[in-house]
Amino acid sequence: MGVSRQCAHKWVRRYDLEGLAGLEDRTSRPHSVPNQTPPEVEERVIAARLAHRRGPQFLSWELGVPARTITAILRRNGLPRLYEIDTITGEVIRASKTTAVRYERDRPGELVHVDVKKLGRIPPGGGWRVHGRQAGSTAAKKKARIGYDFVHSMVDDHTRLAYSEIHDDEQGKTAAGFLTRAAMFFAAHGIDSIERVMTDNHWSYTKSSDVAAAIEAMGATHKTIRPHCPWQNGKVERFNRTLQTEWAYSQPFTSNSERADALPDFLHRYNNHRRHHALGGHPPITRCHQPAS
Repeated sequence: MGVSRQCAHKWVRRYDLEGLAGLEDRTSRPHSVPNQTPPEVEERVIAARLAHRRGPQFLSWELGVPARTITAILRRNGLPRLYEIDTITGEVIRASKTTAVRYERDRPGELVHVDVKKLGRIPPGGGWRVHGRQAGSTAAKKKARIGYDFVHSMVDDHTRLAYSEIHDDEQGKTAAGFLTRAAMFFAAHGIDSIERVMTDNHWSYTKSSDVAAAIEAMGATHKTIRPHCPWQNGKVERFNRTLQTEWAYSQPFTSNSERADALPDFLHRYNNHRRHHALGGHPPITRCHQPAS
């Protein structure tokens, strides 16, 4: 069965003693940790950190506790890092790089996330993923400018339904055209009303009259994230990562057009077949209300 004799003996013994309950997963934490930091020392470290708002090395000199132990205590007790707090008041002034409260909109179309992912184009015959790192080692190839593809994407917050297009730029007019076609794609899958469109603060979204007109035409309002907080647009940012690993870099494409031609198949698989952890192992299409034929 691919397990060691000792492991099989352990399971049999547990079953003999406790029945099926004995086969449940157990914590790997030891019954006792003789070298664990005493609670009173942890309390002193936490009190000193709150009082002085200094780093582990300073606290180590003050308390006589190793700096690495102090770091472990601070992380274990969830104290914010120094760059996240006001050095005078101790209040948290910088947003964490993780969303404090995870959320999911209640209905399709209530909020959609929009973003652009820039990918280097593939030269004819394939790039270094086909020919190895040495493919770009010559001076001529290093100077060659093959440009970028701009992948515009929209993801529905509730269903995680996604739509993407490849363009040559991320200008406002291009983004506006994409928004219009994305709304049509969503409508074809039962999301006929989009209420809010969330983007970052790129000028193509915030300064373009074409984008503003496109959002107004779909009857939605425009919402931007806080500057330098891309995790607030996290659902499309996470989709961008999946886009890279399961499409753009999933195989060594020999041309840029070959990679572009593979995008529709990826989107179909993502929306209709790929299991999504946040949806209980179901694909996004299962949350869409398909229009009557």
